[in-house]
Amino acid sequence: MTFIDTHTHLYESKFDEDRNEMIQRAFDNDIKKLLIPNVDADSISGMLDIVHQFPNQIFPMMGLHPCSVQEKSYKKELEIIHQHLFNKKENYVAVGEIGIDLYWDKSTLEIQKEAFELQCDWAVELDLPIAIHSRDSTYVLLDILKKRTKNHKGVFHCFTGSVEEANEIIKLGFYLGIGGVVTYKNTHLRDTLKQISLEHLVLETDAPYLPPVPYRGKRNESAYIKNIAETLCSVYEKSLDEIATITTQNAESLFNV
Repeated sequence: MTFIDTHTHLYESKFDEDRNEMIQRAFDNDIKKLLIPNVDADSISGMLDIVHQFPNQIFPMMGLHPCSVQEKSYKKELEIIHQHLFNKKENYVAVGEIGIDLYWDKSTLEIQKEAFELQCDWAVELDLPIAIHSRDSTYVLLDILKKRTKNHKGVFHCFTGSVEEANEIIKLGFYLGIGGVVTYKNTHLRDTLKQISLEHLVLETDAPYLPPVPYRGKRNESAYIKNIAETLCSVYEKSLDEIATITTQNAESLFNV
């Protein structure tokens, strides 16, 4: 039984005191591969340091997070992202974390759209999936993707939406990234997933954020993928081994890892 954490920010400062131990806990809990999304130019070196330490188990993405798209700096940031994606020195498994965030700052919507579409173009050119951040912006992103002339593949990271949103995402050929929110007491996500096939899901932690029950209020880490998977056992009435097998196959297929 093996799992893949398809979205974990291992370079975050919250892991500075015990990063290697935290990563080893994940490996010891059957999470054999970890995928790290980039955020901006400042996160690249820390991300790659970890990847080089665990080259067969930890894999990087490269992208500019929508919350890092700022008027004064985003063009320079995108230049740096482009250089890293196209230099062929690293095995990037996706363009990400990219997307649109309308929770923190709606004023940058137009340049967020510009940055997103440009990075989508790069993903097509490199034949890579995209890892999409869609906080308060799912339908904006769906509208953009529907209008693009080339098809994309990828995942809507941290999916918490409705059945209708899920079906629209799946129709476009994307997976749903399911994390700790599915374990929360008052979430509607479990009811949504009962109407969505497991074949459309990948697992993620978004560590150190969004820890699952029973770790809410604490730092999240990749070892907690199993808590997410155990909740899916009750949603789909399948064994933990079946959840592991199907979601791992999905992740391997999407990210080619």
